[in-house]
Amino acid sequence: MIRLALLLLLVALPAAAQRQMVAAAHPQAAEAGMAMLRAGGTAMDAAVAVQAMLAVVEPQASGLGGGALLLHWDAGSRKLSAWDGREMAPAAAPPTLFLRDGQPLPFHEAAVGGRAVGVPGAIRMLEAAHRAQGRLPWAQLFAPAIAVAEQGFPVGARLAQQIAADAERLRRDPGARALFLPQDRPLAEGAALRNPALAATLRAVAEQGADALHRGPIAAEIAAAVRGSPNPGLMTTDDLAGYEPRQRDPLCLPYRVWTLCGMPPPTSGGVAVLQIMALLAHQDMAALDPRGGPSEVRALDAAHLLGEAGRLAFADRNRYLADSDHVPVPVRGLLDPTYLTLRAQLIERDRAATAPRAGNPPWAGGAPLASQPPQPENGTSHLSIVDAAGNAVALTTTIEDVFGARLLVRGMLLNNQLTDFSFLPELEGRPVANRVGPAKRPRSSMSPTIVFGADGQPVAVLGSAGGVRIIGHVAQALLAMLDWGMEPQAAVALPRIGAANATLELEAGTAAAALAPALQARGFPVEIRTMTSGLHAIRVLRGPEGVRLQGGADPRRDGVALGE
Repeated sequence: MIRLALLLLLVALPAAAQRQMVAAAHPQAAEAGMAMLRAGGTAMDAAVAVQAMLAVVEPQASGLGGGALLLHWDAGSRKLSAWDGREMAPAAAPPTLFLRDGQPLPFHEAAVGGRAVGVPGAIRMLEAAHRAQGRLPWAQLFAPAIAVAEQGFPVGARLAQQIAADAERLRRDPGARALFLPQDRPLAEGAALRNPALAATLRAVAEQGADALHRGPIAAEIAAAVRGSPNPGLMTTDDLAGYEPRQRDPLCLPYRVWTLCGMPPPTSGGVAVLQIMALLAHQDMAALDPRGGPSEVRALDAAHLLGEAGRLAFADRNRYLADSDHVPVPVRGLLDPTYLTLRAQLIERDRAATAPRAGNPPWAGGAPLASQPPQPENGTSHLSIVDAAGNAVALTTTIEDVFGARLLVRGMLLNNQLTDFSFLPELEGRPVANRVGPAKRPRSSMSPTIVFGADGQPVAVLGSAGGVRIIGHVAQALLAMLDWGMEPQAAVALPRIGAANATLELEAGTAAAALAPALQARGFPVEIRTMTSGLHAIRVLRGPEGVRLQGGADPRRDGVALGE
């Protein structure tokens, strides 16, 4: 407990190291990753340990019942890999899954219960990635999480607030009610949260691998909980047994002297972040400063350009991005330099576009429509890791909404990831690209990102939580580190400014919100809102004295960057 208190003092403070570093959304999760690095493990070993611990100490955001996307840099082979552990729709899922009498269900009517639970993929993906890039025994990676699940941990302020705010929905499931609302009262800050059922599940995964979740009695309980809930879903044990992760080709684009790399579909995050940065490459962003007040033109112009680039990227995202295993997605065209140069010419420095529209990229063919307003989402986490050998991991992991589907099975919360599909299967008489479909992965906004320098070595590893707003969070943090020269902690703490579809969103209670009148005068539709970003970043600096690591953890959450 003393060690945890010391770790909590480090939250949101700049971190520096010379050998290895973990930045994650909870001090105990970061410490679990560091323990694996100290034991001689790789960045991949540490990532598995961090994910396991997050399932215990940040259950509202990620866990065994969700999905994840991962970028891995192998310093030895100088190879970048992209691992897709995104959840899948059951084989029986119809395009009309979220319609009632032909109309879309309200979000939480769709999200709570079994209807929206996708086949989880995080652990199956991590198992495959660990097999390729891990060094320590699989079972060893789960020991810290098992111990904390059995012994308990003190509930932090953020988790306590989220339990209290969601108590009505958590009460609907007996398991969730017993864990988070003992004596029918929400766990208070400082209360001990023990989860022996999750400890047993983690122990089963440690001993049997991902098969413990995808085959056998736990899989049968997952399927039964999904199909037997008051808002039933369609998942079967065959869906769980048949899940396979995908290893995909990462997406990379040059940006000034760097190369930015992200994830391909089914996430829209990689394409959208790369588009935003490519559009801004035509601007002198280094001459601007986002930290000024409302009368500072450089701050206003920075917000203006970030907003316009984001709005253009979202227009293309909504039109084209979906699971490329099921629908044609013109990724090559969306990232074509000539196309992006033409899109950049649409940005005016003193006036916002009235209604940004999707472009017509090369190789688009007959790609269908795709449109969905941003959904409420708080159930995501990100971790960044660099090990002593120079290997790196950027992993974004999720159960979608806060507490996912509010279904607890064997101590783990199940996701509500299928609500990332478009609820409407058709628009204007044409099929929506991101419609529900059998064994289809829903479109994501997760944006794990690794930046490379001119020498081909990583210079930054980052990503964020925040639903559809992840795209803007990551793009803004990239600008902060690359163009504005900020250390990672300053970059992730910046007042958030970013587009969500056609709206420019500004973080409430910050200097960004003071820009609203001037931005509205320029024609932007503006919304001031609380931001729940969860950025975690590591910067890798190389010089005559060797490698230095700088870390940053988003002060809006409970995270920390630890290194040595």
